[in-house]
Amino acid sequence: MRKCNLKKDLEQYLKDLHLPTVRKSYEDLGLKAGDEGLSYPEYLLELMRNECEERKRKRTERWLRESQLPLEKTLQAFEMKRMPGKVAQQAKVLLDGSFLERKENVLAFGNPGSGKTHLLCAVGQELVYQGHRMYYSCCELLLQELLRAKKELRLDRVLKKLKKYDGIILDDIGYVQHDQEEMEVLFSLLAQRYERGSVMITSNLPFSKWERIFKDPMTTAAAIDRLVHHCVILELNVPSYRMAEAKKRKQ
Repeated sequence: MRKCNLKKDLEQYLKDLHLPTVRKSYEDLGLKAGDEGLSYPEYLLELMRNECEERKRKRTERWLRESQLPLEKTLQAFEMKRMPGKVAQQAKVLLDGSFLERKENVLAFGNPGSGKTHLLCAVGQELVYQGHRMYYSCCELLLQELLRAKKELRLDRVLKKLKKYDGIILDDIGYVQHDQEEMEVLFSLLAQRYERGSVMITSNLPFSKWERIFKDPMTTAAAIDRLVHHCVILELNVPSYRMAEAKKRKQ
């Protein structure tokens, strides 16, 4: 078999097998293997490692885009030293991702500006890098999307689509004064996720005031019961970060 045909056939097979990184790098790595005296298995291992690493990189980029996480809210940019010691320890445990495997929820409570959103988004990003699918949304926006889906008779389809995410971050659940229809779709989401997937929620309202959200005492109790059955509660009882930054600038 002529060399040109060999190369052409090899690249076609690599294309058919969807191995673009191998197809791109096998020649250069072959030269490197010859120079360094690598065995055939070592050469093959290097090719496969490069292919897997490139696939992982592209998958992570794709999952970060679809997560809709605010990418500026990173763990490196979060001032963990402002947090109570218990919260810092809890955040460290959350970063191993095992709570997602156990389908546990995370509930972050605190005053506006205390860092609830930043912390959960930072944890969410780290979990994507570990290979978990995450989804972030402001509560109001997600409820509007679910309401539209309900009116168009495709709510079940949208809820089923959300099942693919290991964790859903629902931000600012306490800010929106939900009407009856919004409450119903929110409860549908929480009920569907119960023991099937994790929900990570930020709220400026303690549980004692959640009747403002769900309107009905029985629905409120049912929603809280589902959330806290398997959950981690973060209490960010710290001064507002935004207020502190504003005072620094003023000074």
